[in-house]
Amino acid sequence: MKKTTISAALLAASMIASPAWAGDTEGHWQIKVLGTGVLPDGKIDKINSVAPAVATALGATPGTTANDNWVPTLAVEYFATPNVSIETICCFTQHHVTGTGSIAGADIAQHVLALPATVTLKYHLDAGAIKPYIGVGPSVFFYFDEKLGATPIALGASKLTMDNKLGLALQAGVDIPINDSGVGISFDAKRYFMKTTTHFYTAAGAEVLSTTHKLDPWLISGGVYFRF
Repeated sequence: MKKTTISAALLAASMIASPAWAGDTEGHWQIKVLGTGVLPDGKIDKINSVAPAVATALGATPGTTANDNWVPTLAVEYFATPNVSIETICCFTQHHVTGTGSIAGADIAQHVLALPATVTLKYHLDAGAIKPYIGVGPSVFFYFDEKLGATPIALGASKLTMDNKLGLALQAGVDIPINDSGVGISFDAKRYFMKTTTHFYTAAGAEVLSTTHKLDPWLISGGVYFRF
């Protein structure tokens, strides 16, 4: 009787010392290593200001588009409960911008490096071993190393800057375990609602053109995850 009592006490103590979610043997943290396609729009949403000589060169229907890019992505996720988690991603993506419409083919921006800093609150559906999820959260795109293309340089511009803007990200995906050690594969899609304002300056610091662009990129990802 004494041995049984001692064993029960030890079992209860171990459960208190190492709490776990009922029916869940996975950890609170999850790391994802992904390959991500960044598919932006990049069209002109509004011309804010333009110097007369530049306005003539733009023509009646100026437009822009940004190229797609594929980049490695790291995602870090914390599970507050079995169904609710918070995730942040880290990646750098490089793009160039070309003209459409009345400036079709124009080399607008030769190089723009962007960091889409994003945090999403995710809800994981209860679907057995397969774990579908949805998420939503804020995002800020930080821009670095903006380099002018040949067309604005020919029109007298010598500097390009892009404003960091706050936007929104919607997310959906699925995690699929491949063993009992917290390893699996993941597929994820994010749609961003994001704009930025560009500023083109002369060497003397005068702004010759300012435009607002609708980026609204899709980020499509696939890779592996490790939960612990």
